Amino acid sequence: MRRRVGKDRTGEERREYGYLHTGNDARYVRGVPRQQIAGYSIGIVYIENIDYTVMPGNVVNACTYDFPVRMRAVENLTNTRLFDADPTIAEDILAAARHMVEKEGVRAICSACGFFGNYHRQVAGALDVPVALSSLVQIPMIRSTLAPGQKIGILTANAAAMTDALFENCGISDAGGLVIEDTLDTEQFSAVVKMTGGFDNGVARQEVVEAARKLMAKEPGIGALLLECSDMPPYAAAIQAETGLPVFDFITLIRWLHHAVAQRPYTGWV
Repeated sequence: MRRRVGKDRTGEERREYGYLHTGNDARYVRGVPRQQIAGYSIGIVYIENIDYTVMPGNVVNACTYDFPVRMRAVENLTNTRLFDADPTIAEDILAAARHMVEKEGVRAICSACGFFGNYHRQVAGALDVPVALSSLVQIPMIRSTLAPGQKIGILTANAAAMTDALFENCGISDAGGLVIEDTLDTEQFSAVVKMTGGFDNGVARQEVVEAARKLMAKEPGIGALLLECSDMPPYAAAIQAETGLPVFDFITLIRWLHHAVAQRPYTGWV
């Protein structure tokens, strides 16, 4: 029997959901028109022009994940253009994201820099899959987990680019209770912004942990930490060991998205 396939809001046939296994794979299946590959839950747009080492734990290091992710560069994009919220970037981001959705079957779109958040609303409004272009979109959820009066500490690669417009585009109308610490002046970790090639990973880890210490000293009422930068997750465990706080980052976001769009049935003994 042919299985009926619904339509998305553009009128196209919607991709199939439902985990295939040996108990339910003997049935008619239908691909989405124009889709060329399959099996990716998350598509990640990233900066094309970079010059530094991408460590395990980084958003665009495939070893970070225990599920397959698809990645696509935004053509001619530099971190300077992204930090400056260049409005001409938006269509290029959308083109990369749309390619992964329509041709490669991804079920949700994320990014590899918190400052893609300047385009979050625009891209989310144009696609028919979940979109989370910045780690900052987690702020409302994090706030809901904290006690009244507690604050969120944010470690960022570039505090000057943390604008009201960025927060608003990420769904945050009130930036109160957010305490920000910059890492732009660090000796080694700043390589991810200054594009100086390699860096001393041990020193970079110490620098990011020290930035977390500064946050805690600046505001003792912090109840959770959020890492804006996609290069900071490799140091999330060290930050948590130092501060004893919940630490949210791009990888907590991507895992959350993955589990939402790639649900599997539970099995086990009762």
